[in-house]
Amino acid sequence: MNLNRKKFSIDFQGRPLELEVSKIAEQANASVIGRYGDTVVLVTVVMGKVDKNIDYFPLTVDYEERFYAVGKILGSRFVRREGRPAEEAVLSGRMIDRTIRPLFDHRLRRDVQVVVTILSVDEENDPDYITLLTVSAALAISNIPWAGPVAGVRMLNQTVNPIIPQIKSDWPKQGSLQAFVAGTIDRINMLEVEAVEADEKDVAAAFETAHKEIVKLIEFQNKMVKEIGVKKADVMLSALNSDLKSKMEEFLKGKLEPAMYEKEKVTREERLAEVKESLKAYLTEQGIDEAGMMAAENLLEVILDELVHKNILESDKRPDGRKLDEVRDLHAEVAFLKRAHGSALFVRGNTQALGVTTIAPPGSEQLIETMEFSGKKRFMLHYNFPPYSTGEVGRVGNPGRREIGHGALAEKAVRNMLPAQEQFPYIVRVVSEILSSNGSSSMATVCATSLSLMDAGVPIKAPIAGIAMGLMSNDKGDYKILTDIQGPEDHYGDMDCKVAGTKNGVTAMQMDVKIQGLTVKILAETLAQSKKARLQILEVMSKAIAAPRPETSIYAPVVLSIDIDPDKIGEVIGPGGKMINGIIERTGALTIDIEQSGRIYIAGPNREKAQAAFREVEGIVKEYKLGEIVEGTIVRILDFGAIVEFAPGRDGMVHVSELKDGFVKKVEDVVKMGDVVRAKIVRVEDGRIGLSLKGVPQK
Repeated sequence: MNLNRKKFSIDFQGRPLELEVSKIAEQANASVIGRYGDTVVLVTVVMGKVDKNIDYFPLTVDYEERFYAVGKILGSRFVRREGRPAEEAVLSGRMIDRTIRPLFDHRLRRDVQVVVTILSVDEENDPDYITLLTVSAALAISNIPWAGPVAGVRMLNQTVNPIIPQIKSDWPKQGSLQAFVAGTIDRINMLEVEAVEADEKDVAAAFETAHKEIVKLIEFQNKMVKEIGVKKADVMLSALNSDLKSKMEEFLKGKLEPAMYEKEKVTREERLAEVKESLKAYLTEQGIDEAGMMAAENLLEVILDELVHKNILESDKRPDGRKLDEVRDLHAEVAFLKRAHGSALFVRGNTQALGVTTIAPPGSEQLIETMEFSGKKRFMLHYNFPPYSTGEVGRVGNPGRREIGHGALAEKAVRNMLPAQEQFPYIVRVVSEILSSNGSSSMATVCATSLSLMDAGVPIKAPIAGIAMGLMSNDKGDYKILTDIQGPEDHYGDMDCKVAGTKNGVTAMQMDVKIQGLTVKILAETLAQSKKARLQILEVMSKAIAAPRPETSIYAPVVLSIDIDPDKIGEVIGPGGKMINGIIERTGALTIDIEQSGRIYIAGPNREKAQAAFREVEGIVKEYKLGEIVEGTIVRILDFGAIVEFAPGRDGMVHVSELKDGFVKKVEDVVKMGDVVRAKIVRVEDGRIGLSLKGVPQK
């Protein structure tokens, strides 16, 4: 059988890039296999056959990892197959969605599904890069209406598409950044940034470099579309009823704006609800049927969008009356929960985040085994968004894509400010409970997390704060950048750009848009304006707590560490774990965790018990020297001397001639079983220690 393969290839950043179109998955609207190095993905795009009677565009992006892609058999012991997508897969799917969605006509009412299947990963080339490119190519050559193509690249400072080993070796370093930048031929429309206090100018410079490479990738796709692309389907779009819109605008004159421009969210929503009810009654009187009512709901959204845009662009008028660069009222407090290891409440306007920190001994890490990563996770940040936070009734349960995405962004903003494990040998988990939401709960989470960590005594390098920035623009090229967007500005605005960082620089950034994209100039201005807000928020946070507490909570475990010769690990563990279990039992320690490197972490419910276990471990591995005085118990009497145990698993022999000055007829004449004695080390040979009681004062 002839699969009619057509291959399109270029060399990109020194590696072969290939897009292949064939009869594989031929029943989809389009399918493309993308290869970059030995990383291979299959992308299919399918559009439904009929229009749906809904008021939104139904787009789905499914990112499917396959463990065979890296030659692993993963899953639980009893279910050796792929199950629920890992968080990394969810985030990759969201990233693709956020890039391609703005380029669809949102009046489309047919299902569009993009399915990404990761077939092979070479552990050098990031799958996200080739995945987005392949998705774009599949949509571009298909008959699905779409205004692409798009492309994206990963950045490590000014390096484009670094290989994974390079990222691991060069990251993180002070002032550095890594990012995924995506866009069209003349705009950037999606950003993901993680940085270590990077300067705003360096961040913008990375965007500029990235976009130059994006242009090359789009030109490559355009050649492909020209050769094999098909005509876009003539699909019915949800039509705008201009006559109905005119009737609605006439009725709403003098009613809609006062309701929309109430400062308080609850009052605004109540007044808008009243306006909508009166509009519905009016339209009913006008003989508008059920289908017309659905159209009216969509038209009301259009009218509100136009109103918010017009007032901001023409007169800087925001729904709550703030200036364009004004942050809402702020409040910060710590020790909100007295028995938690650390807690903080952060409030910005109607958005409230409660951050709660728990610290635990090593051994409490999250074990992660995914297609791309197997290992332990030391810092976890979990974000909860209950329905009551927006005054609604809804599902409570496992986190959805939104919760995973917001938690991952906040975690990214904070994790590079955490101390190294050598400095702070704890596992750290923060939970953010969103108690009320009206704009950027993820950035409120960053603030609450920073405060909570400091309250817990975690010595973070610097406090971190975050702010959400927005944009209103028009077709003429006019635009206004908004600081601290909330409700209507987020819903009707053109950009949602979240920026987090310390007073010294950016630690994370995420942007998506509802328009074609933004220029680097607008992004640079957004970064500069966000810094002003960030410094203001950090100032308020510093009044609640200026620096990490010098000690951890009395309710937190105490963790001590010691480095030993790896060859002595067996001595600490003992046969069948007898030694280590004995130490835990005798001292009341919680855990003793030993790494292959020889580092030992000792945890106790308090400092006294942790130190007792520490001393016992120290005694086992200690290298004793001649002349050193030790104290121990007589554990065995021999004809020619006595055995003294002076540390767990460590003992020495006192020869009968070393028991005292002069002749000793019988050992028991000087010492007896159970006696506690002080002795001097007089011989160290092949691990055996000789002791003497001569001249050593006894207690």
